[in-house]
Amino acid sequence: MLEGNRVSRISVRGFAVASATAVTTVGAVVGVASGNTDTSNDLEATAATGEATLLAEIPAGQQAEVQTASLTQQADAQAAAADSAATKSAEESARKKAAKDAVAKKEAAEKKAAEEKAAKEKAEREAKERAEAEAKEKASRSESRSASASANDFAPQSSYSIAEVKSMARQMVPGDQFQCFSNIVDHESGWNYKATNPSSGAYGLMQALPAGKMSSAGADWQTNPATQIKWGLGYMNDRYGSPCGAWSFWQNNNWY
Repeated sequence: MLEGNRVSRISVRGFAVASATAVTTVGAVVGVASGNTDTSNDLEATAATGEATLLAEIPAGQQAEVQTASLTQQADAQAAAADSAATKSAEESARKKAAKDAVAKKEAAEKKAAEEKAAKEKAEREAKERAEAEAKEKASRSESRSASASANDFAPQSSYSIAEVKSMARQMVPGDQFQCFSNIVDHESGWNYKATNPSSGAYGLMQALPAGKMSSAGADWQTNPATQIKWGLGYMNDRYGSPCGAWSFWQNNNWY
């Protein structure tokens, strides 16, 4: 009974020493984490004193067992603290990575949206520019093909001088096309509205062949230069786009 009591007492004391040591270790960890080094030092001092007192009362043969138990407790406490710190560190790293990934995704989405917006605006701008250019070209062609005066604006005469015929042409042919029109008439008839090619039968200012096709512009095509000018301007516009287009062709082929 006495021996049994002594062992129980040793066991209790050993446990007390181990517990005190574990408390010291945990306290030290907490103290360091919170920055309270004084508390940590006090705990360590108190635990060390208590441990030394208790170990002194335990037989020398059993002190090694008690110290081993104490070290085990310390290791367990330290391992638990390390695991906790590692877990917190891993969680913090994961949180930072998730936040970083979210920012990167947001920036990528914003960049893509900006690029798509810029591309859309560019396409719309180019489409608008093309439409404006086409409208301008169309208006230019319309203006080029229109005459400021028509054949009906001139009263019929029994005869016309070259100056009168040119004056009529200037009023009927758009200004930016008149020189080209004049170049062709100069070469074809010299502004003689009654000029006739004896070999081919071509007739008039434009030397139309066959001559009768000028009747589409008016029944007086043989005697009225305004009717011939009307027909010639329409022919050049329809076949070559403009008198200048006809003149360009004439220069390369000596006919139109």
